[in-house]
Amino acid sequence: MNLLGEAFAWIFSPERLTGSYPLPASVALHLYYTFIAVVIAALIAIPLGYYIGHTGRGRDAAIAISGAARAVPSFGLILLLVLVMGVTQKPLAATVAFVLLGIPSILAGAYAGLEAIDRRVIDAARAVGMTEWQILIKVEMPLGLPLLIGGIRAGTLQIVATVVLAAYVNLGGLGVYIIQGIPLSRYDQILGSAIVIVALALTLDGLFALLQRTVVPRGVTAGRIQDVRTPSFRRRAVMGTPIHEGKG
Repeated sequence: MNLLGEAFAWIFSPERLTGSYPLPASVALHLYYTFIAVVIAALIAIPLGYYIGHTGRGRDAAIAISGAARAVPSFGLILLLVLVMGVTQKPLAATVAFVLLGIPSILAGAYAGLEAIDRRVIDAARAVGMTEWQILIKVEMPLGLPLLIGGIRAGTLQIVATVVLAAYVNLGGLGVYIIQGIPLSRYDQILGSAIVIVALALTLDGLFALLQRTVVPRGVTAGRIQDVRTPSFRRRAVMGTPIHEGKG
């Protein structure tokens, strides 16, 4: 508990607002790398996922590639890309690594969202004369949006956790406090920065969870009929007793 108190004291210390790596600037840089990587990963994965989900083609290959990408060690991938692209291209190399690690979750959310739609809904849309583009845009995309947001949510958390490693190649972010604190045995600094990273991840996760609930089409929620009958009503219905008792 003493170390935990020291960690919070480190977080709220006035020194965190000054120096070479002020905490607000590190949080902003961490979010910047995360935002850029998520946007690029989404631009790549969402169209591909929609193509797979709508046509059914390439699903097995997408699953295999996504599974293999999840097994790639983040730290090794960043170092490999830095060595391949050169030390002068470290920001680009790190961003490419973040994008590659975020694509599998977003891709899975995109095509899973379309595959989860009841085929009878798609058949009904074709029966009324909708084109394939109209089915995709007006039917499949709105109904598959919650699962897509879930995929973006998982990809964002993956990227937030991986951006910590950007500090290892001198790109800053919240991981810089951990890299600095390990050789100096500054455990309050290490734990404090870890708490900030966890708080940032939980905040983003909460925002995406709220968005995921918000984007559910109103027609879907309206179709969930709630049983408002009273317990006595249900009891009488089960027992076969007439509702209007005493009326002849």
